[in-house]
Amino acid sequence: MNGHSTPCESRLITIPAPLAGERLDRALAQADPELSRAAIQRLLKEGAVTRLDGSLPQADDKAVAGESFQIRIPAPQPIAARPEAIPLDVVYEDDDIIVINKPAGLAVHAGAGRVDGVLVNALLHHCGGPERTGGLSGIGGAIRPGIVHRLDMETSGLLVAAKNDRAHLHLADQFAAHTAARRYLAVVRGLLSATHGTIDAPIGRHPRERQKMAVEPRHGRAAITHWQRQETCAGFTVVACRLETGRTHQIRVHMAHLGHPLLGDPLYARPFHPPSTWPEESRAVVTAFRRQALHAAQLTILHPTRLQEMIFSVDPPEDLQTLLAALREVDAKK
Repeated sequence: MNGHSTPCESRLITIPAPLAGERLDRALAQADPELSRAAIQRLLKEGAVTRLDGSLPQADDKAVAGESFQIRIPAPQPIAARPEAIPLDVVYEDDDIIVINKPAGLAVHAGAGRVDGVLVNALLHHCGGPERTGGLSGIGGAIRPGIVHRLDMETSGLLVAAKNDRAHLHLADQFAAHTAARRYLAVVRGLLSATHGTIDAPIGRHPRERQKMAVEPRHGRAAITHWQRQETCAGFTVVACRLETGRTHQIRVHMAHLGHPLLGDPLYARPFHPPSTWPEESRAVVTAFRRQALHAAQLTILHPTRLQEMIFSVDPPEDLQTLLAALREVDAKK
């Protein structure tokens, strides 16, 4: 992994006016959705949160509008790199980048209680073995080598990883500047009457359920999703979504906010029970579909060395194609 280590990260967080009077741990977590309240509490206990005058605040202090805090986030503890021979669907590869068609159910990197069976391990085996050259970028640290952007575990489709630090920085700049384009296919509940639209709604951590994100107008981060209706079938709408930003769960949160959550989404939608009037085979397929119906179908980037636009496209996986066929069959049998 190129021998790089990830330094301690430092963040400056300023309390926005709407959070004045809140407990400080809650206010800091709301002001920076990437940090959970539990993480903030731990950092406060460790003395890693300081006021600009160097004093140490307490979790139950009252937040003051405009007050700033320096937060030192320690680098993730290195985990034993464990390359695994997990099959990869490689769409494209050269000395700088590798583009993968990720299957649903494969987590991108290690997480809480999950070390084995992740995409990073597969990439380490594929790119970093003794018979290979290039390895992966070390900028992401020991936990996320080569990872420039992510897909949710149960979302399928295209993901690009960097094989060296220069490529990583170039790609990261593209995602930050929104010049890297991502197009997703989603199946949402209900019928969208308009042919297209834009959802411009800030996203932040859900105030009560910390594993979820939510539209948070006061202290969320800017999030913009453009959508276009592709077809309707069986009371569902197939939409193409283009991300202008890349917030956690962005499409899932935005479509639920619009009143049209993704079919199968375990976090943002209630379970769907097909009507008894549907064909039995269609009912069985939809009932068995246990993930959010979301697929990263197209990725457009500028090659970090050749500076050439590259457009990658992949068809939906078999489970999503079977789902779409089952929904179309409902309308065909009417």
